[in-house]
Amino acid sequence: MSALAPMTDIQTIYSHRFQETGLELRRRVWRVLCDEFFNALVEPDDSVLDIACGYGEFINAVRAKQKFGIDLNPDAARFLDSDVHFYRTSATDLSEISTNSIDVVFTSNFLEHLSSKHECGSVFQQVHQVLKVGGRFIILGPNIRYAYREYWDYFDHQLPLSDLSLIEGLRQCGFDIQRVIPRFLPYSMKYSLPTHDMLVRLYLKIPLMWRLFGKQFLIVAGRSR
Repeated sequence: MSALAPMTDIQTIYSHRFQETGLELRRRVWRVLCDEFFNALVEPDDSVLDIACGYGEFINAVRAKQKFGIDLNPDAARFLDSDVHFYRTSATDLSEISTNSIDVVFTSNFLEHLSSKHECGSVFQQVHQVLKVGGRFIILGPNIRYAYREYWDYFDHQLPLSDLSLIEGLRQCGFDIQRVIPRFLPYSMKYSLPTHDMLVRLYLKIPLMWRLFGKQFLIVAGRSR
């Protein structure tokens, strides 16, 4: 999602894009990803905010006591489960979320849509503000170091980022780096690996596969003060 794109462009781009993989397929894969991996990063009593939540694949599937989602796409709200509190707002303005109120902020395949490092830093500052002390910021996204060919195949990709550049930016905004996986998931559900539930589970259990097929980084950063 581009924070600067007109609303109609966001609706059109994502409506067409998700037709290519199918929303139900994405939901099924994310249920497995949460069951087998991401739920271990979230406590059952946590409050979780999904930035650029899209059609709710992650926030609907993750186990959490309180769930929040933000997105500029007006279509997003109708795809979210009833227990998800939705805000139609930019990631550079989280003023509708209470300060020091969120245990985990998550975002997937979003930062590369921002227009500049300055805008990315503004998002980091907003996340730092809404996180509780001891809270975690989980970032998943394409790693330009390994996906440099495919990176520009999407019209709305603007900002090339790697695990290394994000680590520097996060530290500058007051985050502590807790975990870094430079190569985690494949670049897209259209590439590389089958998406059957059993195969996704097998992939997650074999880190060697990540190093062979992974083109997305996973970074977990914490707010310690």
